[in-house]
Amino acid sequence: MSGSPGTGHPTSLLTDQYELTMVAAALADGTAARRCTFEVFARRLPEGRRYGVVAGTGRLLDAVEAFRFGEAELERLGGILGSEVLDWLADYHFHGDIDGYPEGELYFPGSPILSVSGTFADAVVLETLVLSILNHDAAVAAAAARMVTAAAGRPLIEMGSRRTHEEAAVAAARATYLAGFAATSNLEAGRRYGVPTAGTAAHAYVLLHDDELTAFRGQVAALGAKTTLLVDTYDIRAGIAHAIEAAGPELGAIRIDSGDLGELARQAREQLDSLGATGTRIVLSGDLDEYAIAALRAEPVDTYGVGTSVVTGSGAPTAGLVYKLVEVDGRPVAKRSTSKESRGGAKSAVRRFRPTGTAVEEVVHRRTSPVELGPHDRVVPVPLVRGGDRVDGLPRLEQSREHLRAALVSVPWEGLKLSRGEPAVAGGATVAGAISGWLRSTPYDHVVATRDHHIDPGGHFSAEPGFVDTWPAHCRAGTPGASFHPDLDVAPLEAVFDKGSFAAAYSGFEGHEPGGNTLRDWLVGRGVTDVHVAGIATDHCVRATALDAVAAGFTTTLLLHLCAGVRPDTTQKAIAEMRAAGVHVA
Repeated sequence: MSGSPGTGHPTSLLTDQYELTMVAAALADGTAARRCTFEVFARRLPEGRRYGVVAGTGRLLDAVEAFRFGEAELERLGGILGSEVLDWLADYHFHGDIDGYPEGELYFPGSPILSVSGTFADAVVLETLVLSILNHDAAVAAAAARMVTAAAGRPLIEMGSRRTHEEAAVAAARATYLAGFAATSNLEAGRRYGVPTAGTAAHAYVLLHDDELTAFRGQVAALGAKTTLLVDTYDIRAGIAHAIEAAGPELGAIRIDSGDLGELARQAREQLDSLGATGTRIVLSGDLDEYAIAALRAEPVDTYGVGTSVVTGSGAPTAGLVYKLVEVDGRPVAKRSTSKESRGGAKSAVRRFRPTGTAVEEVVHRRTSPVELGPHDRVVPVPLVRGGDRVDGLPRLEQSREHLRAALVSVPWEGLKLSRGEPAVAGGATVAGAISGWLRSTPYDHVVATRDHHIDPGGHFSAEPGFVDTWPAHCRAGTPGASFHPDLDVAPLEAVFDKGSFAAAYSGFEGHEPGGNTLRDWLVGRGVTDVHVAGIATDHCVRATALDAVAAGFTTTLLLHLCAGVRPDTTQKAIAEMRAAGVHVA
């Protein structure tokens, strides 16, 4: 008997009884053999999300193949169902067709992610199996994809097995790898799906020994100098010193799992470099999610370890997918319940692209009314199962991983913003809240803000922005986009200086308050000599403002932990430029 991976058992009881209740009734009244199509779609995405990620398709196809009712399963159902339905189940094998978005594809509200066509009885019994797999894996993959975007090219390791069900842990590891994570700590995911595995050590190993140095020497002796040493069991500075003493400057990596990770990463990098360990990598872990990762992009971090947040969907533990009957014997049918509507008819979808490869539209249409394809358009659903048999040549996990990477590149920039009101600079929302906390705990004589206030800034806006000199439309005067983030406490602000109404403007010193004063005039008029600069983006507006502050004669400090940049490379370049100009970077 074929079984699902990891269990060795049929998957037929991974379902809800109400599906078999419907089969029994349909067999009794003669409707079980009517030709039907069920569709999987999301009515909406989790709050603030711009896209979903199709994941779990490969696992689902394995599970459908294993959906059989053997003697043990039929015996379990004997006291629940009548002989007619038990006889039908004994011969069950899905004989229909399945079409769906390729694994690793992006989806949007209403996208026909999966279409299951066959007899009513054949298709309805798969509902729970389909949804339990896709809802879990798609939720994890969407969260993981956002984290990959926030990490901006730095590798991530999935380490959440201890925070979820043992089988969910394996599925989550697969989904995170699909989304672009580099490795998992879960060994079964490595065996079952070929996901690369990695693992450091926990605090327990250090605590086992009489002192930290002895523990590190033991790990290095067993695993070599390229291992990763966990340095925050006691004092981190001492831990780093012990790590290099134990392994030498060729130590592979250190891991920090607690504390102010950004500040600790900066201090660790300076200490490692001073000890000659310039090639030793810094791994950060400890309750990271996409927001924390985005806030750390300007820091000297080499790898992130993510656990609880990714395996629980980072606030969206289910993708919210539904499985609805949309067609019976070629006739469209639809549910009309308030807030739970469906759209009748078996559907397909076309994704439209610009010549540059940027996706601009998804057109969902009934299969009976195909749309004309342009030269760069693509039909999204593909055949997965025909006549009950899996289609040959379906993508493997590595190919699906590459498909998602390309799909994320194709989405317009605004599709890659993080949610919760996150601006185009990933981590901006985190910065807003952090600045508010800083102002509550740090006394200043004066607090002012600058902001973009665009009316017609000319070539500053672009439909295909380069994110260096051109940008998507943003901060338009009179729109919510020109307002401060809600996490920023505006009560301490004495003045706000608007800039960029009719031209590109990066420096706050280009702005004016409503009374007409420039930022420089306002500061000089109040006898200010020292200024602290914070905000977004480190590599653009923050950089320009800090450089102009130095040029205007102010002693200038950049509060780097209260900043976020657009890209790591341009952020590091900007920091070096500011330091060279005399800006103190704190």
